[in-house]
Amino acid sequence: MAFPVCAQKPVPVYIVAGQSNADGRVPLSQLPENVKANGYRHCLWSYGSGDMLLASGRFSPYKPHVAKASDEDRWGFDAILYQLLDSALDRPFYVIKQTVGGTAIDTLCQRSTRGMYWCAAPEYLAREHSASRGGHSLLLALKEQIDACIDSTLSRQPEGYEIRALVWHQGEGDKQQADCYADNFRQLVCAIRQHLVSKTGRRRYRHLPVICGTFAKGSRQGSPQVAKALYELQQADSHVYVVDAHDLTLLPDRLHFDAASAETLGRRMFGKLQELKLTK
Repeated sequence: MAFPVCAQKPVPVYIVAGQSNADGRVPLSQLPENVKANGYRHCLWSYGSGDMLLASGRFSPYKPHVAKASDEDRWGFDAILYQLLDSALDRPFYVIKQTVGGTAIDTLCQRSTRGMYWCAAPEYLAREHSASRGGHSLLLALKEQIDACIDSTLSRQPEGYEIRALVWHQGEGDKQQADCYADNFRQLVCAIRQHLVSKTGRRRYRHLPVICGTFAKGSRQGSPQVAKALYELQQADSHVYVVDAHDLTLLPDRLHFDAASAETLGRRMFGKLQELKLTK
């Protein structure tokens, strides 16, 4: 008697993007011992940041790393998220990560790193080029990175692939234009979702879940107005989910999460994905 062959599940894919707290600023020496001991067996990532905004489409085994010159490497909340996903999924999964510290969405925020922006306004995109090609658009760079990852690797998976969520932490760079953040971020989310639909032909990505974190109450750049905008978008869009971080603590710079809080936020992000049944 022949038994049916169980179809393999598509490989999970997560997009991670934002500025420095998404990139990670905790010294590697402070990575929790259990994370060091367990390691990462299944996580493969394509990382773009700073001078590394290259749309190669290549993935490599994950290890905590930040493209920022310092006396030792760094990590952020996503290092915890990946370790929890590693254990929960117990099979290969992919991360497309693009994070650049100090960057804003709104082009009126003049301090955005090297004049690069996440802006999704059509008139801005029409005159700009991708940051991975010498321009200033981080959105175009992210689109190129997603496309390269799909073309070079994900589309070749025998079992197929499934983009499960966008994990986002950003907004400190938009403090000057906090009143505009709700509209700016909504436009960015729509642009990313629409690009995924156009690239893959999968209409379900019109409702791609977006998980975004807020800021510690002591942050010198964490705007209450930006946090409010995230909650407003959560009310307006049933596929946007806010993870609260107001009670978390910071490094001495009063901007970046310390080790304990990066771990807590990573666990909260995982908890939200788990609640949405995106961790199996």
